[in-house]
Amino acid sequence: MNPVLEVIANRRSVRAYADQPITTEEKEAILQAAFRAPTAGNMMLYSILEVDDPTLKERLTVTCDNQPFIARAPLVLLFLADYQRWFDYFTHCRVEQRCQELGLTYRTPQEGDLMLACCDTLIAAQNAVIAAESMGIGSCYIGDILERYEIHQELFSLPKYVVPVTLVCFGHPTPGQQTRPQTPRFDKEFIVHKNAYHPLGDNAMEQMFLPTQERYFSTGRYYEGAENIGQHYYLRKFISEFSVEMSRSVREILKNWS
Repeated sequence: MNPVLEVIANRRSVRAYADQPITTEEKEAILQAAFRAPTAGNMMLYSILEVDDPTLKERLTVTCDNQPFIARAPLVLLFLADYQRWFDYFTHCRVEQRCQELGLTYRTPQEGDLMLACCDTLIAAQNAVIAAESMGIGSCYIGDILERYEIHQELFSLPKYVVPVTLVCFGHPTPGQQTRPQTPRFDKEFIVHKNAYHPLGDNAMEQMFLPTQERYFSTGRYYEGAENIGQHYYLRKFISEFSVEMSRSVREILKNWS
């Protein structure tokens, strides 16, 4: 296995950080890796906001579903889907006037543009994560940044066509984090399809979740009232307060965007 594949295979989420700062050189390498990520039309439809103000970091621990380790992370980067920069440039270049001259309908960014920008943003974030891992720096995605959109919009002065997609915490892992077992993934046979999508039958679904179910059952980690993994995830995550809030927040994002 080559070194790149080893880095990918060994990566795990890190939520506890050693008392070791991330150097300027390391941070620059992480950012440069993000900039080299594949991007639609070479437009780089994202911005990266470094959060180093302790007050802001403490605020994020609350708004991102009460996760205190965010405040302790040496480096916190907010990855933003950003069409504002291009739309501002369109204005600068008098695109609307030119469209009128050509008899073309001038349009503002729509839902498809947001999806494309979100893809650009997440690809850049993953490049940053892998680059950090290659230098021995752990990371953890915080998807909860999608919650409480109005608060985060105000907190970071985000204009209309800029949306927080993911927050990533970086830091050197503690010894315990370095030796913590990885979370297993589903086997390839359940994930990879050929030529057409094939829904899983009852037996395949049972086989896919068997290792997860055995792990949860052995540790007694089932959510209250759950009898199996499907019920556990539904009760613990799918109808949870944070999941409902995330959906509400995303509806507001779409409403504001279009």
